[in-house]
Amino acid sequence: MLLTFAPYHWPLIVLRCFGLVLLALAAFQKRSLTLWIFFAMVAGLELGLDAPGFAVQLRVLSDIFLRLIKVIVAPLILGTLITGIAGHGDLRKVGRIGWKSLLYFEAVTTIALFIGVFAINLSKAGEGLVLPATAAAQAPPDVAPLRWTDFLLHIFPENIVKSVAENQILQVAVFAILFAIALTRVREDLQKPILSFAESLTQVMFSFTNLVMYYAPIGIGAAMAYTVGHMGIAVLLPLVKLILTAYGALLAFLILVLLPIALLARIPLKRFLSAVAEPATIAFATSTSEAALPRAMECMEAFGVPRRIVAFVIPAGYSFNLDGSTLYLALASVFVAQAAGIHMPWSQQLLMVLTLMLTSKGIAGVPRATLLVLLASAATFHLPTEPVFVILGVDALIDMARTSLNVTGNCLASAVIARWENELPDAQTHEAA
Repeated sequence: MLLTFAPYHWPLIVLRCFGLVLLALAAFQKRSLTLWIFFAMVAGLELGLDAPGFAVQLRVLSDIFLRLIKVIVAPLILGTLITGIAGHGDLRKVGRIGWKSLLYFEAVTTIALFIGVFAINLSKAGEGLVLPATAAAQAPPDVAPLRWTDFLLHIFPENIVKSVAENQILQVAVFAILFAIALTRVREDLQKPILSFAESLTQVMFSFTNLVMYYAPIGIGAAMAYTVGHMGIAVLLPLVKLILTAYGALLAFLILVLLPIALLARIPLKRFLSAVAEPATIAFATSTSEAALPRAMECMEAFGVPRRIVAFVIPAGYSFNLDGSTLYLALASVFVAQAAGIHMPWSQQLLMVLTLMLTSKGIAGVPRATLLVLLASAATFHLPTEPVFVILGVDALIDMARTSLNVTGNCLASAVIARWENELPDAQTHEAA
């Protein structure tokens, strides 16, 4: 609160800087990358508040980090999926993991949609919001509807080099799965060189990830500084109720859905939280699930989830299991109606949820996809587009939390599927190993 209402009061600035020094000393003493990342986030927040002009110039440092991460993703998915599937050769297990994953994804994301609708109906954050006259001018003239056939076609690659270049995670994963299945159908002497190369590629990319992580605090601190310096505090005040509703709904989903799932699946919570802390923190600071993917895969494999499950579930989850994004889409769609003064009966809201169950599945492969899905939903249900552009003022702040939840949810999904397959070692067994 002090950061919000008195960011330029010198005694408070000195006090906050002293706190940063203490945090840096703690991170140095414990030699914890997670602590250094947390320190960088707080330092970036401070810099964005106190020197917004300079903070905005730091975007290049965060872009460097994101580029280094993006270059890891496709080779890592190719290597892990090929070794995970072809290295074991049991295609029935692959099929079983596939349908279990999709069943889990659909059930959890549907619950997320309903929680989003319930939260916004409870808070009524959009009611009484005054829309600025300039909002209408920002809207594009036409937004093509997001059809399920387009998403289905988008899953399959037409050129693997193009898919890698564009970082189309799902297309790379589909190619790797089909390639691995084809590899199991050739002679063993022909399999070995490619499997050996895929295993070497995987280990090198994990090593590459560890190198990039040394730069992570700088890139993440710069991303936080840019976000705060670019947005400023003033833009948040008119939409505080929406921000609180979104964070409350995301927290409720975490406690009421993901926590019971973890307990039912007998996931060791302390070890899981320790494993997911770093990728979730990276996702929060960068607002990019992709930035956390290599580290998430590495951490969940270290947690005890078999490679073939990690390699299938986490990349697939980037299109089918974005819990935070689907929850936010439902919440924001009803917010648009409330801000426009349009009453949506429960029957229409239920229809909207069913529509979002399909359209939200294409989020990962489309830039600014949340905006596109919101605009498409507005067009489908005859809602005005002006409130969508009002949301953009605080979207970056909400995006941090929903992206972090996306990563946490995908990590948990891999552990749950591993437990479902009876392939997740118990805590005592894992510690002994």
